[in-house]
Amino acid sequence: MSAPLDYRSAGVDIEAADDAKGRIQRLVESTRTAGCVGGFGAFGGMFRAPGSSGAVLVASADGVGTKIKVAIEAGRHDTVGHCLVNHCVNDILAQGATPLFFLDYVAFGVLDPVAVEGVVAGVAAGCRENGCALIGGETAEMPGLYTPPDYDLAGFIVGVVDEQATLGAERVRDGDVLIGLESSGLHTNGYSLARRIVQERMKLGSHDPFPGENGASVADVLLRVHRSYLAALRPVLGRVHALAHITGGGLPGNLNRPLPPTLDAVVDTTSWAIPNAFLQLEAAGQVDRMEMFRAFNMGVGAVVIVAPEDADAIIASAQSAQVRAWHLGRVVPGAGIVRFSGAAS
Repeated sequence: MSAPLDYRSAGVDIEAADDAKGRIQRLVESTRTAGCVGGFGAFGGMFRAPGSSGAVLVASADGVGTKIKVAIEAGRHDTVGHCLVNHCVNDILAQGATPLFFLDYVAFGVLDPVAVEGVVAGVAAGCRENGCALIGGETAEMPGLYTPPDYDLAGFIVGVVDEQATLGAERVRDGDVLIGLESSGLHTNGYSLARRIVQERMKLGSHDPFPGENGASVADVLLRVHRSYLAALRPVLGRVHALAHITGGGLPGNLNRPLPPTLDAVVDTTSWAIPNAFLQLEAAGQVDRMEMFRAFNMGVGAVVIVAPEDADAIIASAQSAQVRAWHLGRVVPGAGIVRFSGAAS
């Protein structure tokens, strides 16, 4: 009988990542200047715009992880570029910012012009979707560092928000509610584990049908574009207290980030149906349910923290942008952690 899989067995150690962040915090904080706003560990870094009265620039840098391997195996490169932009947009949206401009970085062992074009086509599509200018980037060729056809991809975004409108822990109150926003799939995290399960346990290739997905292939399911929540939330950002983008670390490792140290987030795991793709991965990999919540978004791409009286407005705004939203849980006195109620384990 095959042993249960977890994220560490697939090569990703969340505890090591947390340790690394702890080790670099003092180094990062040693560079702070008078323009810095906020502390270490936010979804986006904030800096007061020089010469402006109240405007804060919010920046973020990220990648799409080993989702790139799925794109390479499938010969489909545009979706990961689109994912990259949407991921970065969501990160700065968590501070209340809307995007201004974007830069990309693509690195190859041997330059593949067709792949470059596909990636940048996706980046451009993401920028158009979010009203964000693609103002530059870098395409690097580094023989000996990457083995063809492998490549790496990163993005850098800058947005803006009025300092008085920034979202975060200082706005969160006891009694606030959690609104879940539906993900479009795995987004850009958990792919090292997902790929191992699909290849080793499910014995499926990129073009094989994914179980329970109405004929959609493995590539169709795993390359679904990471959803942007800008259109869903922009009309109601003034009502939002905080926002968590559910990426690496899942709900436990991201919903805690905008919590003050005296409050917990209680997630009702019976409030939504976990999508088929996650259930198939869980069953085939014999992955523990709580490990699934740490490795994947489990159908929750973002969580809005808001006063109870504003919850319906958030849900309505999301639904007007074709994003399903629902009451996910509540904020209660605690110690700044995420708790699960219902059938999480």
